[in-house]
Amino acid sequence: MLVLPAPRPEDGPEDASRQGVTIYLCALGCDASAEMGLLTRELAQVFPARVEEARPRKLPVPPESFSRRRSQYHSTVLLAWMAGKIPANQRPVLGVVQVDLFVEELNFVFGEADPLRRVAVISTYRLHSDYSGGEVRPDVYQARVVKEAVHELGHVFGLGHCPDPRCVMHFSNSILDTDRKSKEFCRRCRMAFRIR
Repeated sequence: MLVLPAPRPEDGPEDASRQGVTIYLCALGCDASAEMGLLTRELAQVFPARVEEARPRKLPVPPESFSRRRSQYHSTVLLAWMAGKIPANQRPVLGVVQVDLFVEELNFVFGEADPLRRVAVISTYRLHSDYSGGEVRPDVYQARVVKEAVHELGHVFGLGHCPDPRCVMHFSNSILDTDRKSKEFCRRCRMAFRIR
């Protein structure tokens, strides 16, 4: 667990919006118009920041992130590529993809973040399905998208995983974990949160 310094009163959420922090969104290899609209509205309510589309608003998924061995896309490679394509003045940035993501240690990931480069990505690939493989209702899908986006941006802003299964920063080992948690930070994570 990452231990963060306690926020100073002058670094509180109210101050962050006065500092002009903007979170940028970028679709990667897909038309994520519905997700971008949803995240523009929802993230602005969770984070003390403006939310805007990056320029360009859409980029391709880099072919070098695809693993033939796994038939998935390596999210760490994707993050490094994003950091090279999206200028520093358009960060933090959250990419949205519709492909299946992985990291070496896990079968799949819903997303990943690189706090040093201030880039994150979420995948909608596994968010559409219910537990038996069928489609979920649109409101369930939308809630999942928001939770995963807030989670990855939480990492960008310095938060680690949280042991509270209801906190948005709790690690999702399966879609059940994502459905169980809220889109909100627990009290402990709220206290540790610092936007930059």
